[in-house]
Amino acid sequence: MNARILSGRPVAEAILARLANVMEELHRQGQDRQLLIVTATPDPSSASYVRALQRFGAKVGVTVTVADLGPEASAARIRSVLETASADDAIHGIIMQTPLPDGITLAGLGSAIAVEKDVDGANPASLARLLAQEPCFPPATAAAVIELLDHHGIALAGRKATVVGRSLVVGKPLLHLLLNRDATVTIAHSKSVDLPGQTAGSAIVVAAAGRAGLIGPEHVGPGSVVIDVGTNYDDTGALVGDVQADAVGAVAAAMSRVPGGVGTITTALLFRNTVQGLPAEAGPAVPHRAKAALQGACPPG
Repeated sequence: MNARILSGRPVAEAILARLANVMEELHRQGQDRQLLIVTATPDPSSASYVRALQRFGAKVGVTVTVADLGPEASAARIRSVLETASADDAIHGIIMQTPLPDGITLAGLGSAIAVEKDVDGANPASLARLLAQEPCFPPATAAAVIELLDHHGIALAGRKATVVGRSLVVGKPLLHLLLNRDATVTIAHSKSVDLPGQTAGSAIVVAAAGRAGLIGPEHVGPGSVVIDVGTNYDDTGALVGDVQADAVGAVAAAMSRVPGGVGTITTALLFRNTVQGLPAEAGPAVPHRAKAALQGACPPG
């Protein structure tokens, strides 16, 4: 493999260090930050992720509360909890954990999360604000792609980028995040005609289709940067991305891998959003010294 590996770990570690400093200052001021995770699933991988969020919260000093409503919870019950939390001044961030009970969708519940507490961009209003370049929290995975590129010095302005994937969690919000950074962006997907022809001429290729091994060496050109956002599991249960890592790494100039890339940053951004809030957010302000510790950690406008 010739490609430079774009690791997410140093990005996440830098965010974690800043947040720990900020929370230390907030605690000295008698303030706290609380993240509420609402769950309604017995899914073991979801439970593992929630535990990981709790561990991360403990590291940075953010209180993490879990409201486990059980797999029989109705949409009305879940919505009520989200609306109550949105009105609670003691809660600064809200995550609606998936999967959800049969017949209930995140799209149908996201509007119950107040935009200023919607740290993972689940409310359709957050996406609308992103399109209008107004203060919002984009979905954390999409934002993590930008953080990774910025940390490793990958220029975006004026360059052609192709995003393979059209989900509301990654593809569509990432399109606008890249446009806001003056990239020329194409959205493609697994059903695009001549996908290699769409991607091979791009300076930056982001694979976010959720199909293991979809992107091979024929999809990239020499000098390209490839970001793998795929989360798939192979026959052995190992986590793999959408990119044929070894083969693509022999062609691309730089690439991220799964695990160890974008996913590593996503969790850190959820906590950063909880701590710093939106620029226009009312309520307790982050003290000046705490704000200084966050400089350089905010997502690009």
